[in-house]
Amino acid sequence: MTIRQASAEWQGTLREGSGRLRLGSGVFESAYCFPSRFENGPGTNPEELIAAAHAGCFSMALSAILGRANHIPANISTTAKVHLGASAAGPTITRIEIETHAEIPGLAPAEFQDLAETAKATCPVSRALAGVATITLKAELVATAAAQQ
Repeated sequence: MTIRQASAEWQGTLREGSGRLRLGSGVFESAYCFPSRFENGPGTNPEELIAAAHAGCFSMALSAILGRANHIPANISTTAKVHLGASAAGPTITRIEIETHAEIPGLAPAEFQDLAETAKATCPVSRALAGVATITLKAELVATAAAQQ
C-alpha cells in the first residue's frame, strides 16, 4: 500500500500568524491562518482538506462498490461538510455531512441507498474518522438522460 504526505509551515502566534499547507505531490499549496480556519477569511484550513479527502474517498469507494455490483456510474458528485465545534478538549470536528448525487443507469433507488451506505461505512477516510465525528449521508440517485426522454 502507499504512503501519502503533506506538510505545513507556521509563523507567528495563533491569531496573528499564518502558514502554508502543501501536498506531497506538489499539485496543491495554499495559505492558511486563524481567520481562514475559525472565521471566513481567505485561504484554506485543515477541515476543508479533510472534507475534500472525504468527498473524494467516498466517491471512489462508491464507484468500486457499484462496479462490483455490475453498475457503472455515469457520474458521482459528492460534497462533504466538516463541522468544527467546541468541546471540553478545545476545537473538535463534531460532524461530517456527506451529500452525493449519482447518475447510474439501471439502478433502483433502494439498491443505490444500500450501496451508498456501504461506501460511507467502508471508505478509508470514513473508517479513520469513525468514532471521532458523527458521519451522515444524504444520497440521491439522479435520473439518467436516457430515462428522462
